[in-house]
Amino acid sequence: MTQDQVLIETLDTTGGTMRRVRQAGLIVLGIAVLAVAAKIAVPVPGSPVAINMGTFAVLSIGAAYGPRLGLATILGYMLLGALGMDIFQSSTADLNGIAYMTGSTGGYLVGYVLATLALGLLARRGWDRSVLWMAGAMAIGTALIYVPGLAWLGQLYGWDQPILAWGLTPFLIGDALKLALAALLLPSLWKAIGSARQ
Repeated sequence: MTQDQVLIETLDTTGGTMRRVRQAGLIVLGIAVLAVAAKIAVPVPGSPVAINMGTFAVLSIGAAYGPRLGLATILGYMLLGALGMDIFQSSTADLNGIAYMTGSTGGYLVGYVLATLALGLLARRGWDRSVLWMAGAMAIGTALIYVPGLAWLGQLYGWDQPILAWGLTPFLIGDALKLALAALLLPSLWKAIGSARQ
């Protein structure tokens, strides 16, 4: 295992056409995981945005897949959502596609793309191999989701509204728990792979 490998690359030693087929399968699997995770949501009273497992899935896929495969996965997810598939957190048969993506969660969706790419790049540098560095990577990824998310809410509803109370503070405890989970999960998987190959 080389230091610049991401987790998924250590499990796939094939090349050529078979590797492309596996990568396509991983993209489909990743999109499915993102869609399911987005629907595991808990409404937050007084906020237009709910707590969900989408951020955990986004950041974990970014780290496990790396920048290129992770970006392809998140962009595929966004494309299917833009085409009207009900795969976002609170999308419905009546509210989906571009109309949903330009609503209150639009900035967070932009943040998903940025965070996936960032986690992939950090994983490429080995940040996902230790709990401490993975926690730092998750914190960076979470910030990259919140910055455009809050900016979008401010532009959409006006900066005279309680933007932080709507889009940040209710989610901090949940995000801290998700950060801790991912910070433990990815390094543990690396350790398991290393042990299996000894």
